[in-house]
Amino acid sequence: MTQLSLAREGIITEAMRKVAEDEGLSPEEIRDKVSAGRVVIPLNVKRKFSPKGIGEGLSTKVNANIGTSGHHADLNEEMDKLHIAVASGADSVMDLSTGGDLSQIRKAIIDECQVMIGTVPIYGLAAQLDCEDREIVSMEVDELFDHIEQHCEDGVDFITVHCGVTQEAMSKLKKTGRIGGIVSRGGSLLAAWMKHNQRENPLYEQFDRLLEITFKYDVTLSLGDGLRPGAIADATDPAQLEELTTLGELFRRARNFGVQTMIEGPGHVPLRQVEANVLLAKTLCDGAPLYVLGPLTTDVAPGYDHITGAIGGAIAAAAGADFLCYVTPAEHLRLPTVRDVREGVIATRIAAHTGDLAKGVKGAMDWDNRMSAHRKKLDWEGMYSEAIDPHLARSMRKESENYDEIVCTMCGKLCSIKLTNEYL
Repeated sequence: MTQLSLAREGIITEAMRKVAEDEGLSPEEIRDKVSAGRVVIPLNVKRKFSPKGIGEGLSTKVNANIGTSGHHADLNEEMDKLHIAVASGADSVMDLSTGGDLSQIRKAIIDECQVMIGTVPIYGLAAQLDCEDREIVSMEVDELFDHIEQHCEDGVDFITVHCGVTQEAMSKLKKTGRIGGIVSRGGSLLAAWMKHNQRENPLYEQFDRLLEITFKYDVTLSLGDGLRPGAIADATDPAQLEELTTLGELFRRARNFGVQTMIEGPGHVPLRQVEANVLLAKTLCDGAPLYVLGPLTTDVAPGYDHITGAIGGAIAAAAGADFLCYVTPAEHLRLPTVRDVREGVIATRIAAHTGDLAKGVKGAMDWDNRMSAHRKKLDWEGMYSEAIDPHLARSMRKESENYDEIVCTMCGKLCSIKLTNEYL
């Protein structure tokens, strides 16, 4: 049984109770949202950790991507990234490794991690085929589904699968003339296989097979946007919308089957289209939890894309996106370092909380009110305790010449709060 199938029978699970407690809602509210497919609780039956809910009416969650590449594979470094991501407040981590002993890396991360774990199985399969001197176009369909089941058996809580990259969507992509083309790694791998073999996407064609595997382990499907825009000029084009429409149909099939499902949203989107993209996804996919990468609101900021992603993420979260995938300063440039991971998580948490304030998530304003009360009292320790990054706040304060005094070097004796407290 899955969280979804149990909820549809009216059963409240321990995971639902924990999510309700965290979110300040009743267990019945969480059960009903899970039953409707509007909230997911990614929790593989083989794992035990404190679960989180993603979806309608809940606080916006943040994911951090880690993982090796074929050019840089260091398990110890990835474990450091895992630890800093979780310590910085990430609600989930995705292992996107494509280099080294992938099974060992995945199992080590799963064993060590006490938050949700996601993967993209086709990445590992493509890397495995490369080690065998085979191209992705030689992939057998059974190999793909076997690889998916292995990830589920290992204990991952959610998987990204690019089921909406269909022949019809590819036809529309060909007519569109995109600047960026296909920028999704999983989308491009499947598109190459489909083109070479002149066949339909096996994840779409055999979707019920995928549902049987994920139901068995209660692994949440994250229906990937393989044709997401990788340039803001390509946003909301016919290929993206064709894929999104297909994902909505697949979401309904998965919900009826009892498999928890999220929808993934676009990457590069101009600011004026971010809200529209969120509303489209929510409408076409019956309010399913929406997981977005960024979105990035400009293409010209390599080295600062954690900022462009946070801008788009805040707008998306305010409009109803439920799950933000972080973007690090290294996006488009190289594999992120431990420092990049930390900066990406913090920037995305700021975006998520900003969105929660805008959409009135229960308890979100309380956090800001506590910080403001400490500021009014010039209570530095109180401010550190409420800061989204206490370490940075404290260390920056200590760089000041008079860090041990009431005022700061910004205003000194002209501090407005000090004057207000003394005279008003």
